[in-house]
Amino acid sequence: MTFRSRLFATVALPLLSASLIATPSLADALSKPFEVAQESSDEGQPSEDELLLKQQQEEQRQAEEQQRQAEEQQRQAEEQQKAAEDQQRAAEQEAQRQAEEQKAAEESAQPAAEEEQPRTQKERKGKKRHQQEQQSEEQQPSEEQNAVGEDTQRQAEDQQRAAEESAQPAEEEQQRPKKERKGKKHQQQEQQQTEEQQPAEEQNADTPRQAEEQKAGEESAQPAEEQQPSQKERKGKKRHQQEQQQTEGQQPTEEQPAMTGEGTPAETEGQPSTAEQPMDAEQQPATAEGGEASGEKKAPAVVETLSEEQKQEIAADPSKTDETVVLPVENGAAVLDSDKDADNAGGQKSRDQRRKKREELRAEEEAAPMPESDVSAQAPISDEVREALPQRIDAAIKEKGERLDAAPVFEVPQTTNVINNTVINNTVVNNTVNNNTVNNNVTHVNVVEKVDNRMVLSIGNQLVVRGDDRERLRHDSEEVYYDNLARGRVRETIVRPGGVRLVTIYNRYGDIIQRSRIGRDGDEHILVYAPDLGDDAPRPDFVDVGYELPPMRLRIPVRDYIIDTSSDPDRDYYDFLAEPPVERVERVYTIDEVKHSARLRDKVRRIDLDTITFATGSAEVPMSQARTLRKVADAMQKVLDKDAGETFLIEGHTDAVGSDKSNLILSDERAESVASLLTDVYGIPPENLQTQGYGERFLKVRTQSAEQQNRRVTIRRVTTLVRPVAQN
Repeated sequence: MTFRSRLFATVALPLLSASLIATPSLADALSKPFEVAQESSDEGQPSEDELLLKQQQEEQRQAEEQQRQAEEQQRQAEEQQKAAEDQQRAAEQEAQRQAEEQKAAEESAQPAAEEEQPRTQKERKGKKRHQQEQQSEEQQPSEEQNAVGEDTQRQAEDQQRAAEESAQPAEEEQQRPKKERKGKKHQQQEQQQTEEQQPAEEQNADTPRQAEEQKAGEESAQPAEEQQPSQKERKGKKRHQQEQQQTEGQQPTEEQPAMTGEGTPAETEGQPSTAEQPMDAEQQPATAEGGEASGEKKAPAVVETLSEEQKQEIAADPSKTDETVVLPVENGAAVLDSDKDADNAGGQKSRDQRRKKREELRAEEEAAPMPESDVSAQAPISDEVREALPQRIDAAIKEKGERLDAAPVFEVPQTTNVINNTVINNTVVNNTVNNNTVNNNVTHVNVVEKVDNRMVLSIGNQLVVRGDDRERLRHDSEEVYYDNLARGRVRETIVRPGGVRLVTIYNRYGDIIQRSRIGRDGDEHILVYAPDLGDDAPRPDFVDVGYELPPMRLRIPVRDYIIDTSSDPDRDYYDFLAEPPVERVERVYTIDEVKHSARLRDKVRRIDLDTITFATGSAEVPMSQARTLRKVADAMQKVLDKDAGETFLIEGHTDAVGSDKSNLILSDERAESVASLLTDVYGIPPENLQTQGYGERFLKVRTQSAEQQNRRVTIRRVTTLVRPVAQN
């Protein structure tokens, strides 16, 4: 080994090794002060993790504290609820104990009660009423405590819910099963409380005091009627409010026809007449359109197999078919009112029978010419009878009578001969009567309801409304007086400005025998003349005399038979009203026969005033809609300018919602509203207008639901039916 090598091995290598060993120690010694300083700094301020952890711990502690408070409040609420339940049970036990004591006392006092029964019964009722009132008073604090407990419990639940939402997610996961168990337990407690309180509440409702409070609450909760400006609507509103306040469960009496469906009278036998004791509206509950009524109406089924295109084709030329002609609209009803009556009575079976009858009579009907004028439409009157008419009419006007101090009250017949109304235009409905065969039977006439100047009569199994139009006829009158005439007749004379007189002869039942208007110059215009009523004949039947006629065949297009003012506003209404009847008129009928016979009214055309859209249950005509009558009113006035003795029939209709009885009254009010409007606004004399309501009997659209198209008024010119037509 060289010297240099030995020197490196003995000196340089040890020094190098020592330096390498000392370097880490020196670095560690130099970094130590910095670590100590850093540790001192960290001890003064916690880290972010520590802060977050500390915040979560504090929030959890607060949530637990709130939860403990909520649980404490819930526990207090449960204790209060339990106390209330205990008190309620104690009250029930006390009531039961008193009832047992009362029963025992009654059993022991039975011998003495036989001697003093009236006094004992009175005391027993008084004691029972007192016990019920006492029990009600004892239960009332219990119910109040229950309410307080429920409020406290709801507050506790709200606080608990807030605490749970603010707690740590992990804590929420831990608490969820616990809360679910508590919620389930709370729900069970509420259900148990409801089941326990229900018998007590039912028992409280039986007490007289609470029954009176309940009745007062029901009366105050009645819905308010819409305000209407006319006096008629205010009367109708008052009547409907009175009807709604009646007990829905009221049972029909012998004087009151049993009501089925939504007010339709059921068939009864042997009903005593109530003509001398009419019921007031307050004694007979009824609801009009939109009101509630017990039961459900079901119209007989009718099978519609025709498409809309086929209906339109038939409407364009009804003479080609033997089927019932229907309006070409959705759920359209029969065009003819007599067909509607048959549908209502027998449904599809009646339609089939009427179709067969039309098939049999087709050749005969096609051979009969269509009327070209009123004269050709009316059956000929002998020259002898026609020449005697003026003398007979003038004799009744000039006949000396006994002056009355006030307007007479017409009688209501107690019985009437009613033709079996299961036969409709020679159509058998119930297979009990053969074609062209009628059975007469004596039927009681009952006054079901009397409202203002109207009364609803029950005749057999039908309801009809009879109105008194004398108040409307007195429009613009200067004087009105009455005279009793021979054979039970009454003469009414209405004097108008300028000396114009309106003279009407009534029979004892208020049916019009004749009506004439005598002008300033003495000219007389006959409006209605029914000589058959003037010989003290028995009261004519309340029946559709058209039953003896065959089913009618419409031989003109539907648009030439019916005008809807909304869909055909540019039509010449005068030309339409001046048209003659669509088939021959067999004789002159009374105005009441025309009102009660759909088959007779079908002979003349009609205008449906569908621009007047009545609100449900209302007979009010807004002035904005009244203006839509101008063209129709102008046409009517033009007809009257040609013949001042013309007569128009104003018909009122409703939809099928509500009771039949109230809808009859409402429909009659609608007819009167339009008649008064034609007089007050457009100057049509009131004596040229007859009114009649038909309720829901002649629906335009077959539906039992509310339907605007069924709430309408119709106008017909019926002159040819109710007086002899002057020869040209």
